[in-house]
Amino acid sequence: MIRPLVGEDLERHALIMANPEVVRYLYEDPLSAAEAEVHLIRRLEVGPAEPGQWRNFAVDFNDQLIGEVGFVLNSTLHREAEVGYFFDPAFRGNGLASSAVAVMVDWCFTELKAHRVVGRLDARNERSSALLARLGFTLEGRFRENEFVKGEWTDELVYAVLEHEWEVVRPSLANLPSTVFHVKHPEEPLR
Repeated sequence: MIRPLVGEDLERHALIMANPEVVRYLYEDPLSAAEAEVHLIRRLEVGPAEPGQWRNFAVDFNDQLIGEVGFVLNSTLHREAEVGYFFDPAFRGNGLASSAVAVMVDWCFTELKAHRVVGRLDARNERSSALLARLGFTLEGRFRENEFVKGEWTDELVYAVLEHEWEVVRPSLANLPSTVFHVKHPEEPLR
């Protein structure tokens, strides 16, 4: 289930964000408990988001936080959204991350009315590249040494899927649950 993050997620959020494997390709170093609390508080905001503001959501499996997915509307004029995600590696290999990201992508197209959805990632993150490729994203570019992260220059990959491409890909995602996205306050639109 995908749901809004809540304060009670702190223990699992802190555990996940303290894992060096999880943050290896993120901007953060492994977080202390205090840093994880600040990190989570910034992610609790719900309701309408202005372009450029991320909205992040918990991904639950068997009533346990296993990761997060999120979106940002990069441009209303160009109808471009971006997705981001991270997951506890203990839950790797069973399609949970792919399913959750697919639901977020689908939500960007259906609710945000996006024309394109992008994913940006550290070029060394082969698992994330494979996930986006499985979901029908196309690698559009590689930006060489465009970010200085954790003391080193890193390349960034940009993937995208267009609305008309998603309409073809989505039916082939047989394991994509149609009702997995639950919002606690549906009267508050997330765009």
